[in-house]
Amino acid sequence: MPSSLPLRIAIVGTGPSGFYAAEHLLKQAPNATVDLFDRLPTPYGLVRGGVAPDHQKIKSVTRVFERIAADPRVRFFGNVLIGQDLTRSDLRRHYHAFIYACGAQSDRSLGIPGEDLPGSHAATDFVGWYNGHPDYRDCRFDLGATSVAVIGMGNVAVDVVRILARTTEELAKTDIADYALDALRASAVRDIYMIGRRGPVQGAFTHPELRELGELVGADIHVRAEDLELDAGSAAQLALGEDKTAEKNLATLREFATRTPSGKPRTVHLRFLESPLRLDGAARVEQISLGRNRLVAGGNGDLRAESTGATELLPADLVFRSVGYLGTGIPGVPLDPKRGIIPNDEGRVLESGAVVPGEYAVGWIKRGPSGVIGTNKPDAVETADRLLEDAEAGRLNPADALALDAVDQLLRARGVRAVRWADWQRLDQLEQARGRAAGRPRIKVTEIDEMLQLSGVS
Repeated sequence: MPSSLPLRIAIVGTGPSGFYAAEHLLKQAPNATVDLFDRLPTPYGLVRGGVAPDHQKIKSVTRVFERIAADPRVRFFGNVLIGQDLTRSDLRRHYHAFIYACGAQSDRSLGIPGEDLPGSHAATDFVGWYNGHPDYRDCRFDLGATSVAVIGMGNVAVDVVRILARTTEELAKTDIADYALDALRASAVRDIYMIGRRGPVQGAFTHPELRELGELVGADIHVRAEDLELDAGSAAQLALGEDKTAEKNLATLREFATRTPSGKPRTVHLRFLESPLRLDGAARVEQISLGRNRLVAGGNGDLRAESTGATELLPADLVFRSVGYLGTGIPGVPLDPKRGIIPNDEGRVLESGAVVPGEYAVGWIKRGPSGVIGTNKPDAVETADRLLEDAEAGRLNPADALALDAVDQLLRARGVRAVRWADWQRLDQLEQARGRAAGRPRIKVTEIDEMLQLSGVS
């Protein structure tokens, strides 16, 4: 498609990857217009619904997204569910190309007995709950538990641990959902165990996240010295000097192991080289059976956990599973269910091994749930560049309903109450105003009907 002709693009999902893709397309193709779609009335994806409330600085990236959305070539359509309100065939009719930026909405299971007992939850549910995500606001967690286990060693696991360990005074200064603040205020949690199947060198958390666990006002940190004794493979991995994060993490963990308890009301226990074998309890979770591991070299040179045969029972009234997000995709769109991604080649969607003209993927639904917010930028640039190459080569959708108001008319005809950017701004300003009155960044609206009402969408 010659670059002088208008280029109509849709992006499904308004998290970081979607906005970064829009930014690059607008810079490289002055003839492009971009419509951003989100199933929620609010934009920003996991920046709003996933980033921990005590990490407000990270959320400042939304100022970049606001600038992108202010471009007159960009339109926002919130409260529009792709696959239902608009189908894949609708997108083909109305756009030369569209990008799936819908992220990873589900979680991976542990695959062990007792995983479905009451008191066992996906960490994604808890994260969505305390962040006021409409899908999770009605979840219930028994914070009368005194001993909690968090299975996993990534940043999400660290977030869950930290929110459980924070004092009410600290949380009351954030944008945590009001109902979550009330529940955590009454929390009886005393011991929080974060459990990883591999060793300290393989922890997936970043160093700032780990270091923060040792700075908690209301919780001591406990690390067993024996967990930090490196196997030959881990020592060799560190000796290469290529993984500076692992080096910093190990140094910090060793410092944690030297600390003596200071009498804080809670204790965070970091446990390495242990795998959950089963969850036990009469009517709900009461304990976890843990198997001790050692690390051995795998066929590809990576270190994998192998059971030593030793086991231990750990009391736990509440369990959060945090072993990875999993993409669920969009109805009618190809999906690799095992990896939780849309099959693609550098962002070009593949169906039965062949490239699908005009369809692209970006972010977690493209590569899986890895990296931090900034990781999405080069990922988005790669996908956007492939789209622009295909535009120049005339390989996009022909599209036959390109009038700017065609999508608006279609949504109205189907009774969809679409939220536009000005509508979202009204809600955004209201949340911030309520927050200022309470000395907080914002007080989130968490029910979709109320969001629509307050944003002025009839």
